Amino acid sequence: MKTAVIVTTYNRPDALAAVLAGYSAQSVSDFELLVADDGSTDDTRRLVEEHTARAPFRLRHVWQEDLGFRAGAARNRAAAQSSAEYLIFADGDCVPTRDFVRQHLALAEAGYFLSGNRVLMSETFTREVLAERAPIHKWHAARWLRAWVSRDVNRLLPLLMLPGAAWRKRWPDQWHGVKTCNMSLARADFMRVNGFDESYSGWGLEDSDLAIRLIHAGVHHKSARFATPVFHLWHRENDRSRITENQKLLDEIIGSRRIEAHVGVSQYV
Repeated sequence: MKTAVIVTTYNRPDALAAVLAGYSAQSVSDFELLVADDGSTDDTRRLVEEHTARAPFRLRHVWQEDLGFRAGAARNRAAAQSSAEYLIFADGDCVPTRDFVRQHLALAEAGYFLSGNRVLMSETFTREVLAERAPIHKWHAARWLRAWVSRDVNRLLPLLMLPGAAWRKRWPDQWHGVKTCNMSLARADFMRVNGFDESYSGWGLEDSDLAIRLIHAGVHHKSARFATPVFHLWHRENDRSRITENQKLLDEIIGSRRIEAHVGVSQYV
């Protein structure tokens, strides 16, 4: 199955470098990766160009003008430029484990979207990892246990690999907690709901909106927890000044059966 990983970023090339290193070390390499750039400066472009020559997968840089936080638009643009059958969404500050892509594909199933979880890293620990260019995607459980004992990470449970499949479908209409830093679905389903709704301005809730519209369209939630963890590098909290307006949009979609984004991916296709 032709697969694309779409990684959002904005002016954080040190974090993106760690993320790209993680994808370059994946246990499978039969995928393409699109950096969905929300208006970064040339430092990010140069970093992507450097990695393009040596990455074991096709790497592309999809840039848009910096007009404020527009992660949904960046993801839509990248998805529109890919013909992959399956899309994995991630963030440029979330370092994947070595089996991240393989596990998403192993759990992929028609009629479902996947949502995984993450391990949060502390500010000090993040700075150390980036300064030393530590290959955290290669670390084993014992090294992460040390990090947890030192309070460098918030938890270890996401690293526990749980077998079985039936329990993963236990909450088919669950949208709370779905985050597009660790989510995947069929491209056909993404296009059917018109992708991310760019009506959301600034940070917040556009990922919940996508999950709800997918559920309205009959595409149900399947948990990828305890299978596809990522390590979330610390960053300052995003500006949440638009959260009230965004909540109104989310309340509207919750109270309706609408499936299509008002302003979505179709404008780029």
